[in-house]
Amino acid sequence: MAGAAVPARAQPPVTIKMATLVPENSSWFLVLKEVADQWGRISSGKVRVLLYPGGRQGDDPDVVRKMTLGTLNAGLLTSVGIAEIDRSVYALGIPMAFDGYDEVYAVLESMRPKLESALEAKGYVVLNWADGGWTRIFAKRPVAQPDDLKKLKLFSWAGDPKTTEIWKRLGFDPRPAPSTELTTGLQTGLFEAFLAPPQVSVITRYYEHAKFMTDLQWQLLLGATVIKKDAWERIPADLRPQLLAVARNAGAKLQQSIRSSGQRDIEVMKRSGLTVVPVDARNLELWRRAAASAYPLIRGGVVPADAFDDALRFRDEYRKQRGAAKK
Repeated sequence: MAGAAVPARAQPPVTIKMATLVPENSSWFLVLKEVADQWGRISSGKVRVLLYPGGRQGDDPDVVRKMTLGTLNAGLLTSVGIAEIDRSVYALGIPMAFDGYDEVYAVLESMRPKLESALEAKGYVVLNWADGGWTRIFAKRPVAQPDDLKKLKLFSWAGDPKTTEIWKRLGFDPRPAPSTELTTGLQTGLFEAFLAPPQVSVITRYYEHAKFMTDLQWQLLLGATVIKKDAWERIPADLRPQLLAVARNAGAKLQQSIRSSGQRDIEVMKRSGLTVVPVDARNLELWRRAAASAYPLIRGGVVPADAFDDALRFRDEYRKQRGAAKK
């Protein structure tokens, strides 16, 4: 009938395709799934998150490329993936520069506004920050000092050629490849050592092919969940603050989960035949010197100079404040 009102069509849900390397049985994935479920519930189905775990969409650099192309919208990435967007994030992973979780996260909090602004300027919104724990050296033979590792074929991320070059210049033998090829490479002898946090090694069962773990915290494997800005802005504006709060709470929950699981994961591996290689005071000093000798190459090479300087400055300020508080 002429003049009759035409009912408005319901808007289709905003679909967010999110990928990650983390396996489905990991604490990271369970937290991610919880976020996806809550987003659907809070938005009454207006936002739908499709998850692609376990490296189904490729390594972190592959995920970032697919986000750039628009075939993916979001990702839970390690620092290797985030660095594909902006390398300043590597400042939080300077080898042996930080004493523990509290120190890294204090520095992150100081650097976060600048980091998140840089990522947003490149088209990405940070939903949360988290980590995978402290990376340790896993090897087919005992590694107690740097010279032990120099004799072994070391896995290196294929998407990070600058770090690979630094390992080489320091006398190590890095072999670049996607992380999805690590298991096969360990089985075939292409790799004899790799760096990974305990939970990663447990979940992926990498340690079954490298039965020695060096008792040394090399660096924190920082990560973040990011979403393309154009996808984020397709979500109704009134929903975004609630969804962001859910994601931030999930990040905090994940941080605590990983922090508490490190020693437990090591015990699980020990029961399955892992040997923990102790590092005495003399060898610890050798590792510190090896790490420090890389700093002039890392600064400006791997990490932008201003971010490198900011990280160490904020670390030193935190240590002074902590020292003052103890007096």
